[in-house]
Amino acid sequence: MTSTVVIAGAAESAEIGVVPDQSAISLAAESARTALAQCGLTPADVDGIATTLPPVDLAHYLGVRPHWLDGTMVGGCSYMLHVRHAAAAIRSGAASVVVVAHGESGRSRVGAPGWSPNPSSAVGQFEQPYGVSGTFSWFTLPAMAYLDKYGLGHEALAAVPVAQSAWASQNPRALRNKPLDTEAVLSSRLIAWPFHVLECCPLTDGGGSLVMMSAERAADLELQYRPVTLLGSGESGEGPGPSSMADLTTFAGFRDASADALRESGLTTDDIDHLMVYDAYAHIPLYGLEDLGFVGRGEAVPFIESGATLPGGSLPMNTNGGGLLYTHTGMYGMFAIQEAVRQLRGDAAVQIDDVHTSLVQGIGGMFSAAGTLVLANS
Repeated sequence: MTSTVVIAGAAESAEIGVVPDQSAISLAAESARTALAQCGLTPADVDGIATTLPPVDLAHYLGVRPHWLDGTMVGGCSYMLHVRHAAAAIRSGAASVVVVAHGESGRSRVGAPGWSPNPSSAVGQFEQPYGVSGTFSWFTLPAMAYLDKYGLGHEALAAVPVAQSAWASQNPRALRNKPLDTEAVLSSRLIAWPFHVLECCPLTDGGGSLVMMSAERAADLELQYRPVTLLGSGESGEGPGPSSMADLTTFAGFRDASADALRESGLTTDDIDHLMVYDAYAHIPLYGLEDLGFVGRGEAVPFIESGATLPGGSLPMNTNGGGLLYTHTGMYGMFAIQEAVRQLRGDAAVQIDDVHTSLVQGIGGMFSAAGTLVLANS
């Protein structure tokens, strides 16, 4: 019988948003120590490390001598893949206590290196030389294709931050924590058509970590919070970016990763109480709702406008405010997982009543990679 794997500890860095006095590795290590303390553990108990930072460097910084390492880096959904890989390591006996850690000085750039596409890559050869640079310019094409296909105006994108502001305005840690209406979103500065500032993620600093182990190991510990069970996971990819998509209005990575995760969990979308969809830009949750099968094609905007994703709605979504409003260090996936865990263990800033299952959908790059987790509290 496959052993059950749980998230026994989950914590963010003490500060998120603007943290000018901490590097990425410091933010990751701080959150890791806090998550371990929730389990009554120390770095000496850890034998596995997964991170987008150099994993050996983080292990050394923490004082861990790892027997298992994962440095998978496919963008913001890397942490969903880390959770999936850590579960496999725990089930196989390759590791017993794994820390999945994220730290990024996205805004303050403390010790952060510069970045540019590899000139030998598809993006470096065929896109950047022609002026495609930055997430906003890569994402405009699919967003415009989606709006055109379903006969929507650019104001339809505003529905996403407006709905998520109902959560963020109640969350004291959210960077953008004011209630929004459509007029406020559309009057914010235009960045690249059709995106306004409030339809684009901010750039922040922060860290977050998870502590994973078998349910049997967790049962022997005095945990601060109830453990959260990993029911299913999936990972996939379609290509280097939008120019590689077979259809600009649907993402194969979302479809495949979520189908695998739900199949493994034995659940369907009808069984999901809570949804986190990575939202670096306002159009991504629309793809998520449709590609994951929560709504039909072209139905995502009316679904959000109906109030279904709001507090008290049938499918609470992005309940921390999402990457658009809560925080976005550059790779947001860890914070989506953190919020799902908080909801399931009952310590979220805006807590949902009677929540037992959560689906977390991550994206890597600009419609490049995808990772999905199905989590439960029982």
